[in-house]
Amino acid sequence: MSRQKPGYVCNRCASVFPQWYGKCPTCGEWDSLGEFRAPAFVSAAARRGPARAPVPVCEVPVAQEPRTPTGVGELDRVLGGGLVPGVLVLLAGDPGLGKSTLLLQAANSFASPDHPSLYVSGEESLQQVALRSRRLAQLSPHLLLLAETEAEVIEAQVQESPPGLLVVDSIQAMSSAGVESLPGSVPQVRECAARMMRVAKELGVPTVLVGHVTKDGSIAGPRLLEHMVDTVLSLEGEHHSGYRVLRAVKNRFGSTDELGLFRMAEDGLHGVPDASAALLEERRAGLPGSSVVATLEGNRPLLVEVQALVTEAGAFGAPRRSVTGLDYNRTCLVLAVLEKRTQFPLSKHDVFVNLPGGVRVSEPATDLALALAIASSLRDQPLPADTAFLGEVGLTGEVRSVPGLERRLAELARHGFRRCLAPPGAGARPPEGLEVIVVEHLQAAIKAAFGV
Repeated sequence: MSRQKPGYVCNRCASVFPQWYGKCPTCGEWDSLGEFRAPAFVSAAARRGPARAPVPVCEVPVAQEPRTPTGVGELDRVLGGGLVPGVLVLLAGDPGLGKSTLLLQAANSFASPDHPSLYVSGEESLQQVALRSRRLAQLSPHLLLLAETEAEVIEAQVQESPPGLLVVDSIQAMSSAGVESLPGSVPQVRECAARMMRVAKELGVPTVLVGHVTKDGSIAGPRLLEHMVDTVLSLEGEHHSGYRVLRAVKNRFGSTDELGLFRMAEDGLHGVPDASAALLEERRAGLPGSSVVATLEGNRPLLVEVQALVTEAGAFGAPRRSVTGLDYNRTCLVLAVLEKRTQFPLSKHDVFVNLPGGVRVSEPATDLALALAIASSLRDQPLPADTAFLGEVGLTGEVRSVPGLERRLAELARHGFRRCLAPPGAGARPPEGLEVIVVEHLQAAIKAAFGV
């Protein structure tokens, strides 16, 4: 047995040090080092098993990994088609967004007589999980529940009777008897995740871990956790909104550009196949400060309404800037370009920007729609209801091209839009029924939008 020696690990970046520091030398976080006991270093020569010889890359056999759909369409879209045998997935998100509900639905749909699903709850009793499960339609008798927090017990249960799908809710609630620290600490999370990974890879059991997030939105625990898993999913949304957005932050078996949209209901989360229609169904045409843009999430075009409200600032203090759903710094850039290149007196006005539906968009393709929504509110003049706006705005006011123009324009035409103000290059092959008006500068876009 190897000797044990004390050490200190950072609860934020998981860096290990032989002595305590008030400030982590790696990430600079104050009072983040906690003590733990780690096994002493064992040289490679003392490890069991012979060393493996290197193999030429051209001689390594490559096989296509089979995928099994979970039965939840939007989840399968983000995963790349389904679950791969032995995959280790981490699902993170704010409390109350529906992580457990989504995984209960997936485990219920995935379960079959030959491959039952095992849902391990470390934070709720079996009665609490069963009560929430009653909301789901057609509960499968092959969905098995286990209330347990010891990683060794879960590992033994899976080895004794391997399930078709294993869900652990949550990894921060798990603990290992071989680690001398509290559940949720960096050593415990690292050890429990390593055990779940070993079980998943050895038995080929797809495993999903639920992870908590911190106040700043990052996944709680060591950063090593995100490196260990094969896929990291993030469930986003506003608690007051009925929509939830699922994104892939990391995916070793698929793309990280796909997006899944769900609607929260009393009987669980329902996938929204036509996300554009859902996000625009409550839009009221003919009101100032509203515009529509076609964003692109992976291969999926998405129509989003951009709302802006511009009011006179008070006599004292700096004007207010409030942004929801868009990047704050990008919004400030568009405001500065508007004031400098079009002489709009925005430095004397409060500006409020919002993307309804709880959607968050970070790509620059929303710049033109945002600029025209702000101009519409400032002038108190509505934009044409059948016109969309697409393009990135540069610092000199030029309208720049964005990727995926054909797919964006096709989505606009499919939802009945007749005109689109777009950057140069977009008018080469416009879809039928959609007139593309090419604008090269912000001033030209304002003139084309308002007819002045």
